[in-house]
Amino acid sequence: MATAFMTRRHLLAASALLAATPQPKRGITLNEDANHFFVARRKQRLTRELIRHWVDQYAKTQVTDLVLNVNAMRSSYPSKHREAWWTGFDPKGDQNQPFLQPLPESARQTWFEWIRCAWQMNEDKLDLYSIWIPEIRRRNISPWISVRMNDLHEVDKEDHTMHTAFWRDNKQFRRVPYRNEQRDKALDFAHKQVRDYNFRYIEEVAERYDFDTLELDWMRFGFHFRPGYESEGCKILTDYHTEVRKLLNSWERKRKHKIGLAVRVPSNPRTAKRLGMDAVAWTQLGLVNYVTPTNFWRTVDNNMPMDLWRKLLPKTATLAAGLELGCNAFPGSVGTGNRAWQSNSLETARGSAAAYWHMGIDKLYLFNYMDADTTLDDPAEYPQLLRELNDSEKPRRHIVTYQDTWAPGETPWAALPANLEPKRYAAFRLLTGPTATHATVRLGLTNENVTVRVNNTETSPGEKIATPKPGPNLPVYEFKVPQAALQPGENVIEVTAQQSSRIEWVELNSNY
Repeated sequence: MATAFMTRRHLLAASALLAATPQPKRGITLNEDANHFFVARRKQRLTRELIRHWVDQYAKTQVTDLVLNVNAMRSSYPSKHREAWWTGFDPKGDQNQPFLQPLPESARQTWFEWIRCAWQMNEDKLDLYSIWIPEIRRRNISPWISVRMNDLHEVDKEDHTMHTAFWRDNKQFRRVPYRNEQRDKALDFAHKQVRDYNFRYIEEVAERYDFDTLELDWMRFGFHFRPGYESEGCKILTDYHTEVRKLLNSWERKRKHKIGLAVRVPSNPRTAKRLGMDAVAWTQLGLVNYVTPTNFWRTVDNNMPMDLWRKLLPKTATLAAGLELGCNAFPGSVGTGNRAWQSNSLETARGSAAAYWHMGIDKLYLFNYMDADTTLDDPAEYPQLLRELNDSEKPRRHIVTYQDTWAPGETPWAALPANLEPKRYAAFRLLTGPTATHATVRLGLTNENVTVRVNNTETSPGEKIATPKPGPNLPVYEFKVPQAALQPGENVIEVTAQQSSRIEWVELNSNY
């Protein structure tokens, strides 16, 4: 038995799924945010043709699954069970109307435009997802629907326009009512009312849209039970997935095709379980067939134990490595150009992809990689990303980053920054995938008087280079690595200081 709380009911509810789930094509699963489309096109009046045209950019690329996220707290379609983005909006008003008053004055014009765009689309009887889903299938891509299970955007402002009445009026259902931090304000799924509220929305989504896979996004925002009750939470969420699976089974019979159930969970299996998300049990029970371990938001996690996930999950389950758009070296780091947040480039994203393909994943999952605004540092690289992300024999950069989601009581850890006194060293282990022909180490540090070794082999002395994007807000020095020193899969970089130095950036740059 996978866990102590497996039951015959769990096994019977989904046994057919394991036998029927097809093996996936190697490719990219890409998530489209619930409001991004409106924000990026806020100055236009949406038409059926303009909506259809969005799908064109993903045709004949490495994208095999398009994930259509339908909600944050509010819904991006007119739901019977929760407010839509535009509920309460006055189309005859301006940016200073009561609906927008909780927003900073500097943000009201943008919000007014995108909410009006979404409102007008609904007035014109256009349904984004009903238009997209057949267009996606027509291009031989699989259409998904994703439901965010506990979104917390803007919860520091109780009266913010994004919030639902259910969240605002039911403070007794919040996870940690005695504190005031963002994740403490998440709804606690130990309450049946919270589970029922979300399940009604899932039922509505399943009735309204004919998708191939339903994703439950547990990483928006990743905390669903009060501290110390996560073990009980594992049982609750296993039962919850059983009910969702039964719901999807009923729609399979009506629509006469298989419907998958996918989840996004924390990057480490132990952390995931300690937060109530026992994705291993869900797959072993046949409730879930697609698992995406991922970090939360600020950075891509380049050290996820995907090889361990692969051993824990049954072969019938698809394992995807979740790549976030951000590329930041440590909590509170400052990037190139004094930026508090910076996004990946094509080369850094390709580095993450190469490492995780080498570890045996089935898919890559891109989150926040969208076609405008929320996109790569250089938006011109976006079409190239969709066609070349999986090409490991092109230039790639492997960056030291960090894990950003931890269960209460776990000790957060990041390799950087590293403060070195003379003769002291720091070691960094990087997942790098296939061995490249040429490689260099790049360090962002305050004093270049260091000795660098890769797998016990000394590199050339460092040379100052132009700071790359993404990169640190410090001078960057490059060290050439002897090709014979490189190893497939993982490489260890040791940096020994000759004078006091602070290291804020470490990467292995690979070329063929």
